[in-house]
Formats: sequence, structure tokens, C-alpha cells
Amino acid sequence: MGSFKTYVFILALHLLEGVLSNSLIQLDNNGYEGIVIAIDPNVPEDEMLIQQLKDMVTQASPYLFEATEKRFYFKSVAILIPEKWKAKPEYMRPKLETLNNADVLVVQRNPAGNDGPYTEQIGNCGEKGERIYFTPNFLAGKKENEYGPQGRAFVHEWAHLRWGVFNEYNDKEKFYLSNGRNQPVKCSGTITGEPKREVCQGGSCVTRPCRPDRVTGKFEEDCEFVPHAHQTEKASIMFSQKIDSVVQFCTEQNHNKEAPNMQNQKCNLRSTWAVISDSEDFKKTTPMTTKPPTPTFSLLQIGQRIVCLVLDKSGSMATGGRLNRLNQAGKLFLLQTVEQGSWAGMVAFDSTAYIRSELIQIRSSSDRDVLIRSLPTAATGGTSICSGLRAAFTVIRKKYPTDGSEIVLLTDGEDNTISSCFNEVKQSGAIIHTVALGPSAAKELEELSKMTGGLQTYASDQVQNNGLIDAFSALSSGNGAPSMRSVQLESKGLTLQNKEWMNGTVIIDSTVGNDTLFLVTWTTQIPQILLWDPSGKKQDGFLVDTQSKVAYLQVPGTAKVGIWNYSMQASSQTLTLTVTSRSPDATLPPITVTSKMNKDTGKFPSPMIVYASIRQGAAPILRASVTALIESVNGKTVSLELLDNGAGADATKNDGVYSRYFTAYDTNGRYSLKVRALGGIQAARARGILQKSGAMYIPGWIKDGKVEWNPPRPESNKNNLQGKQVCFSRTSSGGSFVASNVPVAPIADLFPPCQITDLEAKLHGNKFINLSWTAPGDDYDHGRAHKYIIRVSTSILDLRDKFENALQVNTTGLIPKDANSQEVFVFEPENITFENGTDLFIAVQAVDKVNLKSEISNIARVSLFVPPQTPPETLSTSVPFPEISINSTIPGIHILKIMWKWIGELHLSLGSN
Repeated sequence: MGSFKTYVFILALHLLEGVLSNSLIQLDNNGYEGIVIAIDPNVPEDEMLIQQLKDMVTQASPYLFEATEKRFYFKSVAILIPEKWKAKPEYMRPKLETLNNADVLVVQRNPAGNDGPYTEQIGNCGEKGERIYFTPNFLAGKKENEYGPQGRAFVHEWAHLRWGVFNEYNDKEKFYLSNGRNQPVKCSGTITGEPKREVCQGGSCVTRPCRPDRVTGKFEEDCEFVPHAHQTEKASIMFSQKIDSVVQFCTEQNHNKEAPNMQNQKCNLRSTWAVISDSEDFKKTTPMTTKPPTPTFSLLQIGQRIVCLVLDKSGSMATGGRLNRLNQAGKLFLLQTVEQGSWAGMVAFDSTAYIRSELIQIRSSSDRDVLIRSLPTAATGGTSICSGLRAAFTVIRKKYPTDGSEIVLLTDGEDNTISSCFNEVKQSGAIIHTVALGPSAAKELEELSKMTGGLQTYASDQVQNNGLIDAFSALSSGNGAPSMRSVQLESKGLTLQNKEWMNGTVIIDSTVGNDTLFLVTWTTQIPQILLWDPSGKKQDGFLVDTQSKVAYLQVPGTAKVGIWNYSMQASSQTLTLTVTSRSPDATLPPITVTSKMNKDTGKFPSPMIVYASIRQGAAPILRASVTALIESVNGKTVSLELLDNGAGADATKNDGVYSRYFTAYDTNGRYSLKVRALGGIQAARARGILQKSGAMYIPGWIKDGKVEWNPPRPESNKNNLQGKQVCFSRTSSGGSFVASNVPVAPIADLFPPCQITDLEAKLHGNKFINLSWTAPGDDYDHGRAHKYIIRVSTSILDLRDKFENALQVNTTGLIPKDANSQEVFVFEPENITFENGTDLFIAVQAVDKVNLKSEISNIARVSLFVPPQTPPETLSTSVPFPEISINSTIPGIHILKIMWKWIGELHLSLGSN
């Protein structure tokens, strides 16, 4: 126990650094400890899986140690075992470890049957990933021929997770033209292999050499780079750790900067080792002179949830109906959010603490009613947060250790003594979720959630925003199976006058419907409430609590799938509606929305980033309509459309993670985040998982001059956008953050356009280059940039390092569009050699109206390939032919005009002046 207490003290320092991360990983000298590997509750029980995980980490540690020049190794790992698996004496109760903060998750294969390991990365170069995914088949060694030993693959994924590097291969473009010759996308360039195709017909397969296309010069799409089984090159792990000789990351000396892979695109052509060397981990360590110890493991089994509400009842809670709103939110939590079988207790506090309820196991509605009746109803006295926390520890310890228990702490008051119990909190091992209510809640409140890995939320006094209920609704168990968690479908409020109506719809989709609750609150008197199910049947039976001003309907059985309609009428008061539900099937994961900011503190003028991940199980939900609502302590709410377009703040297109920059600071203090997501006609569940960051699937090996092909990889990437259409509605609380350094209005423009990250270039004919990219804004990805600077070079490094000196393309006629629009620009390069075999590199920079410049875009390339001449053929008069004219009125650029002429047929203009 003593070693864990020391670990908690170290953890607290880490969690106060400002970057928002659920991970408990710590770097102690050179050893990583606090790594959490969780087994998903839906994985069938298999005791061998635990040993396989131990073996993987044990094998990975010395490989990581040598690959990082004796800097890092794996020191300690916790394996989180599902609650339903058979209990054993060596299995301990988790402390701060949960499914939510797991660094590695073992899951069943995705729907496409793909067992490939991968890492979820939602940030940019150098930013930590979210988590690593493995499957039981992979861990059992059944995919070793394709991905290599499990320990080596773990190191590949660890580099994604911990240091924010990217793959050095490219599944979509396996070869590229360089000086007119096809080159494989690989790193380093001295890895040997051959371009081959496997052609199968009638159950028989043969190996063929790859042939270049006569028009483009590129190899066929099904051409594979097949490595030789015997290699001597030591790099690179981010290309293929499967190759036996590979034991290093690519360095600046051997990095292939021209290869069109994610590492070059995301990291500005820098090598993986250069990125790792810039990490905080690297900067605070030195190489070891001794051999690292073998990793140690703790086996933790998820148990029953233990949660204690610690609720402020001080005199300030009488302001603006806060105590009543606490009762409304508490009622939702106890009726719906806290799971069946959990243990729950309650403490209220003012200047002293009062135990309102000892721990009760929730087995029935009567148990929930006992707790609801314990909610405080009178507000008096001062504020002593530490008294409330100490009373909660007492309540929990009467039945269980505080390790791994949860405390939900709500307060609206200032308390300058809160730091006096920080040590007790750290020692307790409890997870503390904080809810700051109103503008005056204790400034140090969030430190409690940061040091324990809890959720921090903020609710303003703007009742119509429903912030307090949203905060309590977000407090589902971090260890519960997704099918058991309460899912919020709707959260809406409105102030009505003169018998006005609040009308709307809620979608109950097929992934929810069980235990569905409609909850209505009001501020003065009960409104008229009308609700109809999808068949048009009016729903009666709302239970009314006039004291706490709340009415609710629990739909019996499974709610009908479809659109539910509601209408509520009132005068001179504010109404809110909250709808929650659960999955009707333990094997069917519901569609969920998980939202967060990239940091828990924002310092002006640094932008924040909003993220919303929409999933059904592991499958991403695409083309949803997603809106973030960010409310400041002043009550001002900013609405942002979040996008999954791979531009601006969004790192990867079509991965189910929707993102946007936030720059609209208006004051210092707390801000809350709420996300609304709607799936309609366009929304769909992707068939497979887009494994953008994962170990490469080796197609085969060349042994003794003969290709030995591996089985074809399951096609999870093809047609992955053609998944089943889904209609749904969700809301999600993304917690809160604190802004500082915000100047008094008017605020000067200090935000440049965001970097263009999706620049693409294609050749038209042998002269013209077609560029396309997503438009940035005036302020990152908002508004409209003032102009673009486009430069070209035959040297990729000169373009990167000496952009200002590179040849500039005339863009006089190019007027930027609104942010997130598609830009297209066609030009003919001039004053630069552009002949057969020439590689030309292009980059774009955006400039705003006050001359703030974006970072230089990713570098796009074109390679001029002139097909060999063939004997001329006599064209039939029925074949269409182009009339091409060049407008040369703008120096340095030619605008291409093509008109296909075919009497009575199509007239198409590709460009005009």
C-alpha cells in the first residue's frame, strides 16, 4: 500500500500540468509506470489472455530500451479484468484505474474481422494518442507472420501513443515517382524488397512483376512492396517492426523525407526519432548505464461501483434557486445515471458536514427513493469542502476501502481552506468528480479532480442551458460496460412567455430504448406537458414533484424506435427537458458521444480544440451534424460546428472524431462544454475501423528468391464509408476548462489562419498543376483568410526550410473562400525547369487581414512523366477532341481552358479566367 501512496503523490503532480489526459502513465526516471491495460467486458473469459499480455509487455521492454538508446523501458503495468470473469485471490480492487482511462484496450475483432493492432490518434505531430487497441487473436500470436512478434508491435503502437509519431508506410499509395522512377514508400531507404503482384483466378494464384501505367508512369494499384526476409537495415520501427533486423527509429540521417506517408505529412518531414527527441519524456531523461528491470504487473478486477454524493447546502445555495436545481440534478443521477447494483451514499455540508445517507446498494426503485429523499432541502451556513470530503471518506470506509471509490462534489461557494485536505485526498485513492456551480465556486476546486483523475464540470446560473443536469448525467461509471451506461439523448431548455410552447422531437434509435426517462423541470409552476410516441400515441403517467419542480416519465419496457414528439406550454418561466436511455441488448453497444477539450486550462491567445468522438462500439459514426456549445462564466454561449474533414483542428478525415478550434474567449474563468450530435439521412456507421495509426500488414516475404504471400488482409478500408445509415440524437457534457490571460474588450486579432494540412497536387497533361485544399479561416478555422502565398521548388528541403526564398506563383486571381470550403487552383509553373522526370514540390501559406501568417502547409508533390512516343493513329471523326486555349494575361500563371467539342454532346469548362 505504501508504494501506491507514493505513486499517487507523483500522479498528482503530473495531472496538474494542464494537458487534458485521462492516462495515469508516469515516467519514473527511465521507467514507465501506471500503464493500464483493460480487457473489454465483452471479451470472453480466457485466463491465457492475462499471461499473453504479460508476455507482450515483457518482450517489448528490452526492445523499447534498445530502440530508444537505453532511455526508456516498461516498469509497471496494471491489467484490468472484467467484473464477470471468475474472481481470484490475487486479483485486487482497482484504485484510480478504469476502463475510461485505460491506455491499452483488448477488444473483440471489429466487424470487418481485422485483428490488426492500432492506436487512436486525434491530435497532431508530437501530441499523445488516446489509446492502443489489441484483439485476443493478435495477443495469442495468430497474426505474427503479418505483424511480427507482439512485443515489437506494442513498441510501434507505444510510439504513436506516447510521442505522437505516425506511420512511415502508406496503404493508399505504396509507391511514388521520384526522378521518373517508382519508389516504395518506406523508411529507411535501404530496406530491400521487390514490387510484386499476386494475380488470382479460378482458385489459382501466380506472382507477377508490377508494370507502370503508360500514361501516369505509376505502378498498378494492386502492386505491393514485398520485403526480403533477410535484411541488415536497422530502421525503422514505424515502417515495419516485423522485419527482424529493424531495431531503431528513423533518424534525420536515414529518414526518407520524400516518401508520401503520414509521418512526413503530419510532422513537416521530420524523422520519428527527431519528434521523440523533442518530447518531454526525452528531455527529462538520460541514457541508463545498467540493464533495466523486468516489468511488474498488478492484476485488478473491476468490482461494484461505490459512489458518495457530497453536496453543498451553504447559504449561497439559496441564490437563484440553486438548491432546487441541485435536487433536480440529484434526482436524475439517482433515478437514472447511477447503475443498478451500485453502492451510493450522501453527505451534505455547510461549515460542517452531515451524513444524509450511509451506503445503500441500489437493487430496486425503493432504494433509489430512499436516497432521493435524503437530498438537502434547506440552505444555510458557510462552506467547508474538506469537512464534506472527510465525512464521505468515513461513509465509504464503514463498508469498503476508499481506493477506487468515487465522490461527486458539488459546491457554489468560495473556500480558502480547500487545500488543507489535498494530502488526505491523494492518500485516499478515491476518484473525485467536481461540479462548480455559479461564478464564485472555489478557485481550487478543479485541483481535486485533476489529482484523482475525476471529471471536472461547470454549470452556470443560466437555467435554460441545463448545465447542472448535464454535469450529473455525465457521471456514469468509468468501469461499466457501454451497454449498461445511461446515454443522454436530449438536453434542452427555453424561457417561455405568455403561454408560449416549447416544441421538439427526440429520436429513439435501435441502439437505445431500455430504461428510457423523460425529465422536465420548471422554475415557477408546473407546465402543460404533452408527449407522443412514434405511433402518435399520447404518453401519460408523468410523476410530479412540486417541491423540487420536476416531472418525469419512465417508459416501461423498451421504448419504440422512431421520432418522439413533445410540446410544453408555460408563461414567464424557464423549462428544461432531459431524455436518457440505455441499450436494450447487453451485446449491442449504443451510439455514444464522448466530448472534451484538448486542455483543461486555456491561456490567451493560445487556441483550444474541441473534440467529439461518435462511436458505436469501435465503429465510427460518419457524416453526423455535430455542434459544440461553449459557455463562459459570463453566461455567453458560443456555438461551433464540429467537422470530421481532416482539416484545421481535425487531424484525420472520416474517423468519427469531430473537431474545431475555439478562439472566442470573452473573459477569464470557467467555461463549460456541451455537444449536440444528430444523425440523419447522411449519417452512417462505418463498416470497418479506419486504422490510420497501426502496425503495417506485411503482404508477404521474399525467401530464396520466391514470394511467400500472407493471406489477404480483411478489407476494412474499402467501402468503409458505405456503412449502414443511422438516425440518432445525443447530447454530451465535455466537462469544463479555465481560461486565463484574456484581455479586456476590445480584443485584438492575435489569431492567424490555421495550417493547411490536406494540400494535394495533380498533373493535368504535361504542363498544368491542379492544387486542392480545405480553406483555413482568418482566425484558425473561422472566418476567411485574406490571401494565399503559393511557392514551388525542385528541392523539398529548400521549400520547407527556405520557403520565403522559393519561387512564388502568381495568385492575383485567387480569392480565399470561407473556412472549411474546398479550394481549387490550376497553374502552369514558369521560371523553373519542369521536364520529364522532374519532381516539383508545392506548399501554401495563408495570410489574414492583419498580415498574420499560417504555418506552411504540408508539402505536395507532382512528378512529370512523359509517356514514350507511340506511332500516331488516325482519329475517327466521331471521337471527341479538345480545344485548348491559354490565357496569359496574368504573368507567372496560365489559366487553363478546355472545351471538349463533340457536335450535339457535352461542353465542359475545367477552368476560366
